[in-house]
Amino acid sequence: MASGDSSGPVLPNAPNRTANAGLGLTIGRTQARRWLLTRDFGLIWWSQVLSQVADGVSKLALLWFVYAITGSPLKTTMIGLLQTLPPIVFGPFIGVLVDRLPKKAILIVSDVTRGVLIGVVPCMVAVPHFTVGSLYMLVFLYGIATAVFVPTLSSAVPFMVPRRQFTAANALLQSTTSLGIMIGPALSGLGIALTGSQEVLCWNAVTYLASAACLTPIRLREQGAPAHRTESGSTVLRHMVDGMRYAFFTHRQLLVLIIMASVYTFGTGAFTTLFPVFGSTMLGLGPVEVGYLWSWLGVGFFLTSIGLIRLSEWPMDKRVLTIAAACLLGGASVCALTWVTDVKAAALLITCIGIGFGAWTPMAWGMIQEMAPANMLGRVMSAYTAVATATSLAGMSFFGWVTEAFGSAISVVGIGLILCCLALLSRWFSRHVHELRPASAIRNSN
Repeated sequence: MASGDSSGPVLPNAPNRTANAGLGLTIGRTQARRWLLTRDFGLIWWSQVLSQVADGVSKLALLWFVYAITGSPLKTTMIGLLQTLPPIVFGPFIGVLVDRLPKKAILIVSDVTRGVLIGVVPCMVAVPHFTVGSLYMLVFLYGIATAVFVPTLSSAVPFMVPRRQFTAANALLQSTTSLGIMIGPALSGLGIALTGSQEVLCWNAVTYLASAACLTPIRLREQGAPAHRTESGSTVLRHMVDGMRYAFFTHRQLLVLIIMASVYTFGTGAFTTLFPVFGSTMLGLGPVEVGYLWSWLGVGFFLTSIGLIRLSEWPMDKRVLTIAAACLLGGASVCALTWVTDVKAAALLITCIGIGFGAWTPMAWGMIQEMAPANMLGRVMSAYTAVATATSLAGMSFFGWVTEAFGSAISVVGIGLILCCLALLSRWFSRHVHELRPASAIRNSN
């Protein structure tokens, strides 16, 4: 404040006291809003709180609904597969879509579509008339809408906050995921017990629509190609190829990040999928206790998300070192699960695992947002998401087989060692990441 005072001391008269009081009130309000960074990002954050809670409600209610209709555990597991396939199959095309169309419109349409598919449709069709095929199609379309939403959201961050706040913005977005994990399943379980899974899905449509309503006032400073331009199929294919070439061949630092993301999701995807099995076989827990531990995983994610906000302006090499430390904590905590039998000790370890798991995505997204040109960010993020999702599936399959063949303890130790290897890879990457050119130089050269 003093550095901006070039007119000398101010006499303590009444008008100046009033002006200073007004200035202090304005500064106080600005500081109160600072945790949400900007007005537009604040709207996105509240929208994501609603959307993530809706996702948490839908996940449990949909699985329960499917099992009630089919009575088959195997057919129920197909729901997870159908939600995972769209980003892998359609990733390159989705990236072109994100880069060529207004991101605000994509986000709103995606939320409305998910609300219609997961809420309105189950309300309109009686349970006896819901065939397995129609249910699978419904879930697959829902997965496509989600696959479009995620890279669009990450690509929109640079248009809402300055470069120095990218990591903080991504950390705040991840905090909404943590809230969804903690709140969504609990609301869903309570709703299922009181009204039934179909009614929960119906009411959940309102949450998605409210999320879309929060997005309508935002203003994104987009500078991409005009959305109205009609392009041929060959042009779209060329854009897809350009995005893949840039992500995997042109920018070696991006390729390293994508490889590291593959290692991360190979281990963490397996752990979160097999978590109920580990809790049951290693700790002898029932579904209530497993749900309790699952909540502590969300607490760990939330703590990391809040902590990363203050690291947003750190140099990139220090942020990568933070990833290395977090992965080492997560890997060591996963391995330590094989030695505990007490639920309280397990809860502490699960919280540490959540802290370790939670550092990767906000920082990796922030680095990609800094590295990639603005007009190619959607394609790069879609390629990143497609590869990460594919390796997550591979990790689920591989460690599922390991668990069945050799037992849960071997599988848990294997996942922990994967994360420790990622810590070593991150340590190596921190020595090279400082060589990156500034984002402005990359964008100007494109």
